[in-house]
Formats: sequence, C-alpha cells, structure tokens
Amino acid sequence: MLPDAADLPDLLLDLAVPHEDINEVVALRRAVTADPAVRRLLEECAEDVTGGVREVDDPSGLGDRAAEAPAALGAYFLVYVFLTAAPHVRAVHRARGIPDDVSRHTLADLGRGMALHRRRYGTGGLGVHQAHWLTRHFCGRLYQLGRLQYERTGLGERTARAIRSAGTEVTGGEPSLDLHIPDFLGPLTPVACDRSLDHAREFFARHFPEEPHAVATCHSWLLDPQLRRYLPADSNIIRFQERFRPGWQDPEPADTTPVGFVFGDPDLPVPELPRRTSVERMVGDHLRAGGHWYVGHGWFPWDQ
Repeated sequence: MLPDAADLPDLLLDLAVPHEDINEVVALRRAVTADPAVRRLLEECAEDVTGGVREVDDPSGLGDRAAEAPAALGAYFLVYVFLTAAPHVRAVHRARGIPDDVSRHTLADLGRGMALHRRRYGTGGLGVHQAHWLTRHFCGRLYQLGRLQYERTGLGERTARAIRSAGTEVTGGEPSLDLHIPDFLGPLTPVACDRSLDHAREFFARHFPEEPHAVATCHSWLLDPQLRRYLPADSNIIRFQERFRPGWQDPEPADTTPVGFVFGDPDLPVPELPRRTSVERMVGDHLRAGGHWYVGHGWFPWDQ
C-alpha cells in the first residue's frame, strides 16, 4: 500500500532518498493515485518485488512492466514501486525480529540507487538495473550490516565445485551468504570489515537459524588478482582480497564493471576516462594499454 501523503516525506528520508528528489516524488503522488490503471500496475509490480527469494533479478519482467507506466512519471515510477513495497518488507523484518536500524540501513539502498542514477544520467529517479538489484532488499534476501551487505542465496554449482576441490564438502544450492560492497560508505578498511562480519555472524544465527551457512562467497571485480600489480600489499582492497580463497576463474572480460563502479557510467569511452585518483588511473590505464578486467570469485568458511 502506498503511504499517505502526510507520511511520505518521512518515509523518503528513512529510505535515504536524495533531498533534491523529495519534492518531486511527493508531487507525483497525486498522478499515481488518481489513475486506477497506474495504481493497479504499481501494486502488481510491488507484489512481484516482495514475492519471495528468487534466482533471477527480474521478477515477472519488472523492466517491461515499468515501461507501461505513464511517461509523465518517468524514472520515478520504479521509485514508487519500492515505496509501495516498503511496508510489506518492514513487516517481514519485524516478524523475524530484525532490529529497526538494520531494516532502515538495508532499505536505504533505494536512496543509494537514486544517487547512482543521478550521477550517471543527471536526472532523478531509478533505472531498471538498479531496480533489479533492489528486489533483493525488498523481498528480504539482502541485509546491510555495517560496511558490507550480505545476500541469502544458494551456493552456485561452479563455486561449489571449486570449494570441494579445496577439501570442503559442500553441495550446489545449499544456503550460503554472498558478500557485496556498497558504494558511498567510506573506505573498505579491515577494521570495518571485521566489525561487519562479527555482526553478520551473530545476526544470521539469531534471525535465520534454519539456514546454516557453511561458506561465504564474493563475486566482484575487487577480487581480480590483477589488482595486486597496481596496489600495495597493505591497501584496503588487497587486504579484502586476502580474506577469500580462490574460487572458479571467469574467462570472460568484464571491463564495464569497474568502469561503472569507479566512474559511475559503464558506457564511458575508455580513452576519455578521467585520471583524477589512483584508482581511476589504475582502471583506465590498464584498459588503455589493451588489458581487461575480470570478475573474481572467492569464498571462505563462514565460521572461520
């Protein structure tokens, strides 16, 4: 259910919606509620988002459904989908006994997604890619616990094979936790990661005791072994890499992944990538020299 007009600004603040977007989101509420067809489409999309843990990131074609919304709502229609879904997922959190601060910090990724959209496109709202990502949060699958985010998922078969070859017995599909590194949250220091992991071990044992996790995994360009050629051994990224044991190797280049994370737009032309920071120079210069970046895959025993 869409929040009342009087409650909407407070909800937007709780979800970390950028301040420059709040007035426009509030003003558009009338256009959303006045049209029965839009309300019905909104409710259907919100039900798809909150419907449960999925193996795919596009529940019932969320992007195609959003394209049916009136053009006047623009990229804000998807914002309204998650505003409509918010009361449901908060009820799910309360039923699990999840603390309010964890719930707020997790769902505040909506605001982070809107900030990323504005950084890339210069306009307010939410893109389909970010909306697909947020389905994890709004169906109770992902939680932010300090510096890191943790996704309740099933262990992939390729990762399971790599773990078994290292001597740990696991099976594909068994419960595991996938670690994600959110943007706009300060440096990835070892202390911040340690605190997050300590919190997560207590959190999942308490709130999801029926899901014993043998391993944690991470699939990120930050685990690309090539980074060791450019970064000192005591850098935060290399220290983060050292937490993980090698998983399977991905032979497919993923050059747009670091470009998107570092520069805000995966489609930026490589010759024009800025060189303002050491990380920007590293990512851009490697590509300009004819190299490629890859998504690294790693794991570690959850109880280590």
